[in-house]
Amino acid sequence: MPSMTDDKQPSASATGHDHGQELLDARVQVESFRQVREARKQELLEDYTELISDLIADTGKARQMDIAQRLGVAQPTVAKMIKRLISVGLVEARPYGSITLTEAGNALANASRDRHRIVEDFLRALGIPEDVARRDAEGIEHHVSKETLAAFAQFLKRTEA
Repeated sequence: MPSMTDDKQPSASATGHDHGQELLDARVQVESFRQVREARKQELLEDYTELISDLIADTGKARQMDIAQRLGVAQPTVAKMIKRLISVGLVEARPYGSITLTEAGNALANASRDRHRIVEDFLRALGIPEDVARRDAEGIEHHVSKETLAAFAQFLKRTEA
């Protein structure tokens, strides 16, 4: 039976939740979860625009089958996402043709690429192997705040000097 505190609530150690931290204030927790949900919504937009930009730079065109192959998803999944990207003004596509980025799509791809580079360089500066840093940066880049990203960049500047 769990041990009880004076107010008849199970103690943190009795419930197995003693992690050395108090439960966050509800307002703080709401904001944290809201930020993560927003980052998740933005993550696919960023991944797709960055990949489209990379394909265009490398091969001169971006096609749905190339995107599907590189992301490891089915072409219908890519087709659905391309429709979403069109609806938010990030790409233009011709039926059975190549996909191009709008000015906004290019800006998003470049911003995502820059964030990825900073996060990956930061991880490598900490001694993380290149392949691991690249993979980890792919997830972190979408969730890192502007403040943390700026701190990573400052750290990198200090270590380069």
